[in-house]
Amino acid sequence: MKKLLCLVFVALSATGQTNPGNAAYTEQIHQFRAQRAKNLSSPEGWLSLVALQWLKPGDTTVGSALGNTLQLDHAPAHLATFRLANDTVTLVPPTGGFPAGTTIDGKPSTSTKLSYDDNHPSELRNGGLLMIVIKRGDRLYLRVKDAQAPTRTNFHGLNWYASDSRYVVTAKWIPSNPPHSLTIPNVLGQISHEPSPGTAEFTINGQTVRLEPVIEDPADKTLFFIFRDTTSKTTTYQAGRFLYTSLPSNGVDKPGTIVLDFNRTQNPPCVYTAFATCPLPPQQNRLNIPIPAGEKRYHD
Repeated sequence: MKKLLCLVFVALSATGQTNPGNAAYTEQIHQFRAQRAKNLSSPEGWLSLVALQWLKPGDTTVGSALGNTLQLDHAPAHLATFRLANDTVTLVPPTGGFPAGTTIDGKPSTSTKLSYDDNHPSELRNGGLLMIVIKRGDRLYLRVKDAQAPTRTNFHGLNWYASDSRYVVTAKWIPSNPPHSLTIPNVLGQISHEPSPGTAEFTINGQTVRLEPVIEDPADKTLFFIFRDTTSKTTTYQAGRFLYTSLPSNGVDKPGTIVLDFNRTQNPPCVYTAFATCPLPPQQNRLNIPIPAGEKRYHD
């Protein structure tokens, strides 16, 4: 599931929750939101993402000079060539060699085969630039982050609903039996099928609601909900939002309860950059009710 969101996205889970009506909980939410803004605006946060270049068979050249396949404002004139052949990407120096200060995985750059494993992609760096190769569907892309990106340097903070205890919900957890998958589209128009361990069922404003999560990374011990509600027409991001939760009370494979703290609902990365490959809500998670909690639209 990591391939849906790409690395670096920080899953701030709903752990350590306290009574949503007390001061300790209010402080938790304040810290959660402050940390989210810090993560987004860090030198390698989502606000620094400036390019997503499809790597076609052959050479993709990168640099600031005219004639490069991918032109980057803050790169040397000729930074590197990414050569794709038979699903293998090789880093090749430009004529004259790699510019000073260019590294691959922390060492001076040389011509080398690049990894695009989600957990350990090769990292090409020059100044404030970071480049990795990622795979989405059957295509390979070059993802570029720039610490000097205008989206980062012009960051003006996030918009949130006021914390509201009505939207901290203890839901019934219903394990999937038999296991099934959710059909998850993404903003590139690609489709993936991700296993879902169960359903969270709860009542809100007098209506019974069901949401189905996926497991983004089993090691994180969190569930990942991708959903949309009717606030998307007015105050929240039109495509949907994300919510991470702790695991159900008795684990994912047994009936129990699960806490959904919608005050921690957050926007997907594609709100902040045009170059993210965000997953979209599956049909099951497109709700016909409003949940006015969590993060609002960024640009309003």
